[in-house]
Amino acid sequence: MTAAAGSEGEGVRLQKVLANAGVASRRVSEQYIVEGRVRVNGQVVTELGSRIDPASDLVDVDGTAIQLDPTKRYVMLNKPTGVVSSMKDENGRPDLRRFTKEWDERLYNVGRLDAETSGLLVLTNDGDLAHVLAHPSFGVTKVYIAKVEGRVAPQTIARLTKGIELEDGPIVADKARLLDASAGSSLVELTLHSGRNRIVRRMMAAVGHPVTELVRRQFGPLHLGTLPAGRARELTTVERGALLTVARQADAPSRPSADDEADS
Repeated sequence: MTAAAGSEGEGVRLQKVLANAGVASRRVSEQYIVEGRVRVNGQVVTELGSRIDPASDLVDVDGTAIQLDPTKRYVMLNKPTGVVSSMKDENGRPDLRRFTKEWDERLYNVGRLDAETSGLLVLTNDGDLAHVLAHPSFGVTKVYIAKVEGRVAPQTIARLTKGIELEDGPIVADKARLLDASAGSSLVELTLHSGRNRIVRRMMAAVGHPVTELVRRQFGPLHLGTLPAGRARELTTVERGALLTVARQADAPSRPSADDEADS
């Protein structure tokens, strides 16, 4: 909280900030403050005269982060196959620019999916959030559905959650579930927080079931839902709050290098 918070000095009244952010009307926002449901920089604020700096202070209501900067954009894309996770590909391959034309802001992808993997990719102009969520040390949870060759046995699912050895070290799936199995192919759902290169494909190949199709259905608190392949939309207020909350809970690590790997 700024030095002015809790006083009649500089800054903007907290209830006005909350109302402007679309949390609730000013009167309801005042009620939230009095009830102790609002925190500024981690500290509960109950004084209606409190003023904050929306540009630097972090506000949450009932533990959910509130977006105060209206210039920030948070977009969900269902990336189709055949598209690289880059805003400009040096080799001329299809890239992400075609999906961002309706936004004036320069958007960046949070992490990567390799070209032949489809699914949920977050695009934003919030550089701090992007670096935190994409950094391997943070380990945001991701859920994938993989179509693989052959009939996957229950013992194989157990191996994935107990851990397998890859050339760059051991890897353990947080969760693994067999969705469907036939003689020729199976559907496997994997939950991982690893950011290692092509990790799902390498895990399934290691247990004898190479991936033929791969889609990321979930990234942290965000779910792909019914968003069609090749379509993008802005996050809802609830989704934005959930994503910002996850990012703020992380101890922001050092920025990743430009050659971070695709994690599928």
